[in-house]
Amino acid sequence: MNALLNKSWPAPAKLNLLLRIVGRRDDGYHLLQTVFQFVDIADQLSFNLRMDGVIKRASPLAGVSEDQDLVVRAARLLQRVTGATLGAEIRLDKQLPMGGGLGGGSSDAATTLVVLNTLWDVGLSEDRLAELGLELGADVPVFIRGHAAWAESVGESLMPVDLPEPWYLILVPPCHVSTAEIFSDPKLDRNSPPIALDDFLSGCVDNNCLPVVCEHYPEVAAALEWLNQHAQARLTGTGGCVFAAFEDESGARQLLKQVPEPYQGLVGRGMNHSPLFNSVK
Repeated sequence: MNALLNKSWPAPAKLNLLLRIVGRRDDGYHLLQTVFQFVDIADQLSFNLRMDGVIKRASPLAGVSEDQDLVVRAARLLQRVTGATLGAEIRLDKQLPMGGGLGGGSSDAATTLVVLNTLWDVGLSEDRLAELGLELGADVPVFIRGHAAWAESVGESLMPVDLPEPWYLILVPPCHVSTAEIFSDPKLDRNSPPIALDDFLSGCVDNNCLPVVCEHYPEVAAALEWLNQHAQARLTGTGGCVFAAFEDESGARQLLKQVPEPYQGLVGRGMNHSPLFNSVK
């Protein structure tokens, strides 16, 4: 147990390699088709157990109160559902940009659920953890499952897929994209015809959110324009990060050197298996 406590745990980034909106439920949630793949760029979390049952964070997150923090909410949800008497002080080393479409908050929540399930020895199954994760956000279950996936419904119906694992150059625009703003825009195409996994594997990589995001956030449009001059640029999720795939690390890093201000560039390897589960074993 001491070995598990005295370490940090990764919360990896994800990319949406495709994002189609194929309908809308009566409750307003959008029906999606998407493909998730992890990237070996990650936030890091560490946990100290508390005997008094209190859950608190050891590091503040700019602009996010403790009660709103997905890490704290995940820990409290797990504690409430399982009746765990232990608490935790959670430290988050934030590396992934917020509002960038890389899934940082969802990944942080998933890592919290998976790790505290072990440290508190409450024994929930992966399926039950994924159910809890869905209460926190539609992207949380894929991080709990830990495998690249073809996803449908609101993003929680997952079919594992094994994909090529290229290197990615990711551009981070100087803006925080509001997912709620994008999904509420009346111009958003919500009725794309459904496709099959084979269509994606044959090269269909549409993102229905792209036109709306570019209209609302010119910084994202400019990043796409620049990256498209060098490779096939795509938007992940609702953005604002944009990315392109490369066969090798050197190609991605060579272009990284040319990334203009005010954009931040990140290079990472695509991964079909989350690095979190190498840490848990």
